[in-house]
Amino acid sequence: MAKKLSILIVDDEESVRDSLYNWFIEDGYRVECAENAKKALTLLESDQFDIILADIKMPGMDGLEMLRRIKSIKPDSIVIVMTAFATVDTAVKALKDGAYDYVTKPFDPDDLTHLIRNATRQISLEDENENLRKKVITLENVEDLIGSSEAMKDLLREVESVAQTNSSVILTGESGTGKELVARAIHANSPRRFFPFVSVHCGALTESLLESELFGHEKGAFTGAMYNRKGRFEMADNGSIFLDEIATISSKMQVELLRVLESKTFIRVGGNKEMSSDFRVICATNKDLKSMVEQGTFREDLFYRLNVVNIHIPPLRDRVADIPLLVDYFIKKYCTSMNKPPAAIDVSALKRLQEFNYPGNIRELENMIERAIVVGDGKRITLKDLPLEKTIVNSSTESLDDFERAFIFQILQKYSWNISRAAKALKVDRVTLYHKIRKYDLKPLDQ
Repeated sequence: MAKKLSILIVDDEESVRDSLYNWFIEDGYRVECAENAKKALTLLESDQFDIILADIKMPGMDGLEMLRRIKSIKPDSIVIVMTAFATVDTAVKALKDGAYDYVTKPFDPDDLTHLIRNATRQISLEDENENLRKKVITLENVEDLIGSSEAMKDLLREVESVAQTNSSVILTGESGTGKELVARAIHANSPRRFFPFVSVHCGALTESLLESELFGHEKGAFTGAMYNRKGRFEMADNGSIFLDEIATISSKMQVELLRVLESKTFIRVGGNKEMSSDFRVICATNKDLKSMVEQGTFREDLFYRLNVVNIHIPPLRDRVADIPLLVDYFIKKYCTSMNKPPAAIDVSALKRLQEFNYPGNIRELENMIERAIVVGDGKRITLKDLPLEKTIVNSSTESLDDFERAFIFQILQKYSWNISRAAKALKVDRVTLYHKIRKYDLKPLDQ
């Protein structure tokens, strides 16, 4: 056996204890014996046993009472009771009280060996399941938050603290700072981590599409609804739902969202059956929701319902010390995905990356490194591989919205307003690009 399992034998008959002791020692188990329940419980205070083999009829405290005490302390203990044939009814009662199984005296060696082997298999399965749980946690943290700056340490402390609660969270910060990554980190470190993390990008959907996406719909609810469909709230049961760009939702959706958050119940579009879901909500925005509340464009009651915990994600310019770590991470990521050997970066190039302002934050840095891996010689990233000198907006562009507007307009012009090609270049879907065009009122130069 890879692991030497331990057995505690509890019986007032010395002959039974001795025979079982020798039997299991020969099979490679670690074995201890106790002549009564009191001594067995004392041993269990200072030692742990994988399997407890206990007689039901003993002077003083009987085996059933001992079983109940063990189960109250360690519910997952494997306890096998021993009984004479005449007291099988008592053994059945022991099973109801949590015993793993029972064996009758006199023992059949083959039956007892088979029973112990089944118990050891269960222990092995439980150990394997525990290892798998640990691996799942590790897998969920593969895209971990990278950085050692003071700003990043403060953020990590907030994530660790908030993760253990069920409170609603609003993540604020500029576009490209990694708000969804922080949301996933909160979920992955929470008690809900073994259940779904469901992400919804509210800004990419119209009001009607968002309603169907969140609440689901019934067959025939609208043209094209050919079947029943679960909504994201339903999918997020026992897990977390991430609502990105929460500031973009309409007044009607704000009302409906508030009701769902307060009652955890909802009705599918076109349905009449009230459904419930236990989810935790995490929102993100690059807007000032408090100012929107003052302006009357965002409901005050919804704001306070969501804003139980507010975590601000610092922009990249406030965590310059993390840039070398991020650059190293992105170089490895894209060299691996492109099947290229690991590349190094010149000191001068890294220095310029640390001096850059990054209006697009980490997303912009990642795009720079990806481009450098594509256009470079594959061995070293130099200054000429970085688009730092190719400013896509003029010096008067200060706000993030202005930067995004200019960048999207430039890409649209480059591809002659072919929405499909422009969306592919921007790495967004067509719906998102149409939303951005409407948001910034973009039009071709000849219109």
